[in-house]
Amino acid sequence: MAAEAAGPPGPGSGGGGGTGLTDLPGELLELILCCDVLGAADIGRVSCTCRRLREACQPRGKVWRERFRLRWPSLLKYYSHSDSVSWLEEYKARHNAGLEAQRIVASFSKRFFSEHVPCDGFSDIETLGCPSHFFEDELMCILNMEGRKGLTWKYYAKKILYFLRQQNILKNLKEYLQRPTERQSFLEGAVLIDQYCNPLSDICLKSVQAQVDDITDKVRKVLRTKNPRHPSLASKAGEVLIPEVELQRQVLDAMNCVLYEQLKYKGNELDYYNSLNSYIHQVLIRRTGIPISLSVLYLTIARQLGVKLEPVNFPSHFLLRWCQGKEGSTDIFDYTYIDAFGKGKQLTVKECEYLIGHHVTEEFYGVVTSKEVLQRMVGNLLNLGKRESTDQSYQLLRDSLDLYLAMYPDNVQHLMLQARLYFHLGIWPEKVLDILQHIQALDPSQHGAVGYLVQHTLEHIERRKEELGPEVKHRSDEKHKEVCFSIGLIMKHKRYGYNCVIYGWDPACMMGHEWIRNMNVHSLPHGPHQPFYNVLVEDGSCRYAAQENLEHNSEPREIPHPDIGRYFSEFTGLHYLANTELEIRYPEDLELTRATVQKIYSSGKE
Repeated sequence: MAAEAAGPPGPGSGGGGGTGLTDLPGELLELILCCDVLGAADIGRVSCTCRRLREACQPRGKVWRERFRLRWPSLLKYYSHSDSVSWLEEYKARHNAGLEAQRIVASFSKRFFSEHVPCDGFSDIETLGCPSHFFEDELMCILNMEGRKGLTWKYYAKKILYFLRQQNILKNLKEYLQRPTERQSFLEGAVLIDQYCNPLSDICLKSVQAQVDDITDKVRKVLRTKNPRHPSLASKAGEVLIPEVELQRQVLDAMNCVLYEQLKYKGNELDYYNSLNSYIHQVLIRRTGIPISLSVLYLTIARQLGVKLEPVNFPSHFLLRWCQGKEGSTDIFDYTYIDAFGKGKQLTVKECEYLIGHHVTEEFYGVVTSKEVLQRMVGNLLNLGKRESTDQSYQLLRDSLDLYLAMYPDNVQHLMLQARLYFHLGIWPEKVLDILQHIQALDPSQHGAVGYLVQHTLEHIERRKEELGPEVKHRSDEKHKEVCFSIGLIMKHKRYGYNCVIYGWDPACMMGHEWIRNMNVHSLPHGPHQPFYNVLVEDGSCRYAAQENLEHNSEPREIPHPDIGRYFSEFTGLHYLANTELEIRYPEDLELTRATVQKIYSSGKE
């Protein structure tokens, strides 16, 4: 062992009278081995040379920790300095998780090109043999790849990451709902809804709470100028409620000053039906929202300053109530009602009725639970999801249905809506059958609607089994001789002016008679008897356009469509390159696309 430690004479070993690597002090040796020009393989080889270097590169030591940090810096947040970690093993585990993630992402295009990723498409992800945060980190690395390449990888990595994060958020929501009511923070509930609908955004309770705390500190500063001895200024304010109504009033006045005068928060009257108004992190960024989201913020700040406000599920306009009489009073006239949407205005019972324009019974002035607040927030998103027309995937409606059914899993009305939605989109037929079976067990009176959907869903499953493979379209076929444009070209619609990219074509219109009549196709000079093109449009829609309505785009640019990666692997700057699956279906288009681009844009430069 002594001979091994000394090593043969050579450069860096001390032979010839010089100082070798192993002769250096330990701290300096570690500093050299932590250099970012060395890779994991280099460290592995170094550690095999002698005992001194093997000790320097020990699995739990600084060298492998630094190697891990340099490669995956965002993962260090999962470790504390007190943890005894084998960084070499963690490095291997993260590396293997990356390979597994790449394998799964690469397989998705071939497996699911022709249809939406089904529920069981994620089954191999749910049984991963590695930590989920390692897998997610690799997906984020794919999504953050620079440049315009890897579009298909990014498309499926995004879908997988969306699924994984939503599954974790649903678990957190169910745990939240199982807690005692007094431990269900309204703010945390709002964050969970926000996270589920925006799983790829960096939203966490800690950061949202920090922003609320910052507003609370501003309120304290204003309060201090009015009443330096106010109990809300104490270090433990919020833990004990302030009993005196006048002191509570001072807090609410200071809150209104900060929120509505200094920070300019306001109800979003001009864009009321924007879903961003319902997401608490967006309310904090944009300083605007709808009554319920602003009420959650207002209530949270008041509670942190020792003032108890309660949520009121008032029809058409969510309110808060502030007790002016005996605590717990059932008399609605013992309360003042606060409109957070209306700059914190304090209302009487009669003024609440003026607000919505009609009389309501006393039950609507009662306090509601955190679960009921979440139900109303999700209900708002459900209604917005039904209104959306540009999002052809109905993502908001699907997400809000998931949330509603997580809270009320046996609600027949929403279960039926979910089954009909999936049936309409033609996705997850096996899931549709499961939902319908559950509905039938809950409410046998639904057998008519259930039977209709079961029959047509089974037909869809049978048709899918009979599919022999992708339809291949060769441009050289005589029947395709009139098709002028090709896959991947950036086009412009002559009449409507939108920019788009071609991802499919037919030699003639293949839509039904009703669509042709509704779209007034017969008014075109060539009617339906001309090539039609499937195009992805910059507004996020998918359209079917006649050849005579399209022209080459003189200034081609990227098309910001959510499904672009489903069909294309790269944007070259002038056109899109079809991915492997699309190229199988249109094998002769790439050559024409390149020739067209060369002819149009090269001649333009000359």
